[in-house]
Amino acid sequence: MTWFSPDEPLREDRPLQIGAHTFRSRLFVGTGKYDDLAVMQRALAESGTECVTVAVRRISLGVPSGKTLLDYLDTDKFVLLPNTAGCFNAEDAIRTARLGREAGMSDLVKLEVLGDTDTLLPDPVGTLEAAKVLVEEGFTVLCYTSDDPILARRLEDVGVAAVMPAGAPIGSGQGILNANNLRIILERARVPILVDAGVGTASDVAVAMELGADGVLLNTGIARAKDPVRMARAMRLACEAGRDAWLSGRMGRKLYATASSPTEGTIGIPGE
Repeated sequence: MTWFSPDEPLREDRPLQIGAHTFRSRLFVGTGKYDDLAVMQRALAESGTECVTVAVRRISLGVPSGKTLLDYLDTDKFVLLPNTAGCFNAEDAIRTARLGREAGMSDLVKLEVLGDTDTLLPDPVGTLEAAKVLVEEGFTVLCYTSDDPILARRLEDVGVAAVMPAGAPIGSGQGILNANNLRIILERARVPILVDAGVGTASDVAVAMELGADGVLLNTGIARAKDPVRMARAMRLACEAGRDAWLSGRMGRKLYATASSPTEGTIGIPGE
């Protein structure tokens, strides 16, 4: 819920626990699409993130010869989250996840199984199939999916560590398109829910956090901003503000006005 019901107790600010990892920052940031690796490094630092995603299949793209993206990421500061971006069937996604683990990147994996090259929407059948296999193989799976509450529950049932419903199509910058579905997912969740994909600006992050999301993962909204470093700071502040707003419990919505000042009684004036 975005506001408190009368009988709801004050919400607790518990740490975000995913698998064996505890995160203070609830903002997860990608490493793709930056024009300059130095800008990427500054943006990651400014975002305050503690976990960065790295596409296993693209780890050597856009970096100087003889290096990989990992050479530009301080693993003392960041937990690496290898992802299976670019995979369009369960078999490729499973193979890519295994490659990331064999390379020693992390025990985590962000699972993506896409179903269409134009929309980049997830393939629900392939996603569920791959998630089941990877969980059985001991991966800590953070699973990118659509905003379908039924599929979110099925993914929880097979043992994923976090469900990551899309706010909007990948890289679209449209923000949260279906807040109602996200609310249903959040109300029923038994694992952390991270909104992933579609974030275009800081207000989108705030909306996701005010809905009660445990975190937000984004990339393009920072990397393609005219000033990525400044946008990274804005995203960090929005994430913190949205979380505080959700913990505070917003007032209920009313059709009619309610006066802010007392409408009964008088205020005594000294000397009268």
